[in-house]
Amino acid sequence: MAASPVPCIGCRNGQLFELQFEYAYQPIVEVSTKSVFAHEALVRGPEGQSAASVLAEINDSNRYQFDQACRIKAVTGAARLGMKEFLSINFLPNAVYKPEICIRTTLAAAQLHNFPIERIIFEVTEGERVQDRPHLVNIFHEYRRFGFKTAIDDFGAGYAGLNLLAEYQPDIIKIDMDLVRGIDQHRPRQIIVAGIVKMCKDLGIRVLAEGIETRAERDFLISVGIDLLQGYWFCKPVFQGLGTIHDDAWA
Repeated sequence: MAASPVPCIGCRNGQLFELQFEYAYQPIVEVSTKSVFAHEALVRGPEGQSAASVLAEINDSNRYQFDQACRIKAVTGAARLGMKEFLSINFLPNAVYKPEICIRTTLAAAQLHNFPIERIIFEVTEGERVQDRPHLVNIFHEYRRFGFKTAIDDFGAGYAGLNLLAEYQPDIIKIDMDLVRGIDQHRPRQIIVAGIVKMCKDLGIRVLAEGIETRAERDFLISVGIDLLQGYWFCKPVFQGLGTIHDDAWA
C-alpha cells in the first residue's frame, strides 16, 4: 500500500495567516466582444491600503499561510460578489511545496462557494522571482491537470522570458507593463510586442497587455492583434467590488 503524501510544512503545523487584508478586483476586457473577460484579484490592506503595506509583512515564516489565505479569500470574495467571469489569482510559487497538496484549500473553497474551477486563472505574482524554474513548470502542469487556467505575468521581465515559455506554454501571457507604457510612440517596443503576439499566436497562447492608460496605447495594442487588455483606461481596481466598463473606454 502506497504511503500517503507528506503534507506541506504549513499544513502540518496547521498555522493560519493572522494579518488582515482584503481584495480589490480589476477588470480584464476582451476587445472582440467589448466585455469583461476576467477580474484580477489584487491584495489590499483591510481599509484599502496599498498592496505594499501587506506584502511588507510577508517573510519565509508566513509565506505559505499568506499564499493559502489569498486563494481562499479571492475565491470567497468572487463568489460573494456574484462574479460570472474568470477570476485571476496571483500565487507565490516559492510558497508551494507540493502543488497537488497545496491546491487542496483552493479546491475546497471553490466547492464550498460553488465557484467553477475552470473559471480560475493562476498567475505568478508580480515581484516573485523564481529560482527553481523546473519547480514552477511542475506547478503549472499540476494546476492545468486540475482544470485551472494558467498565466505567466510580466512576460519579458526577469524570470518570465523565452526560456520559461519554451518549457511551458500557458493559456495566457501578460506583457510586462514597461513594454506597454508609451508604446504608440516607441518603435522598438512596437516591434518587440508585435513579435510576441506573432510567437504566441503560433503557440496557441492568448496575449494580455496590462497597464493601458491612454487611447493611443489601446489602439496600437489592438492593431497588432491583442484582444485582452487591462488598465486604468478601462477601469481602476475596485475595493471589495467589481468594476464596470464605461462606453467611453471603447470610443
